Amino acid sequence: MAMGLHAKRRGRRGRAPMAEINVTPLVDVMLVLLIIFMVTAPLLTAGVPIELPDSRANAIDQDPKQVTISIDRKGYIFIDKEQVPIGGFPDALARLGQGGGEPPVVTLRADKSLDYGRVMAVMGELNRGGFNSISLVTNSSVSAP
Repeated sequence: MAMGLHAKRRGRRGRAPMAEINVTPLVDVMLVLLIIFMVTAPLLTAGVPIELPDSRANAIDQDPKQVTISIDRKGYIFIDKEQVPIGGFPDALARLGQGGGEPPVVTLRADKSLDYGRVMAVMGELNRGGFNSISLVTNSSVSAP
């Protein structure tokens, strides 16, 4: 019986501790997270649901200091995700330009069912407020007519 115990002890000592790290679960988790971020990242930029017009124009580079102004189907104006009160758009633009230096780049998103005059009125207010760099956002997945 003593020999049996001795053999068990020797068997345990004979094994070396495992010094390798199993990275397969880590890689699996990282790939899942990568896919989740790739799917959700484009959804984070559009806070106001708008049906954009179609265009064949090339995409422009994103600026981290840009301000997104959206006009929804009913004509309400949003700065980023906050709705601007009716008649309060000039005051909201004045608050945006108070930071000093150059005004931020403005990205204008407008619903395709809007009247052209409504979009031009918003662009006129932007121009009057000193925002001269305005990018218009459209859907770019249209084939040639």
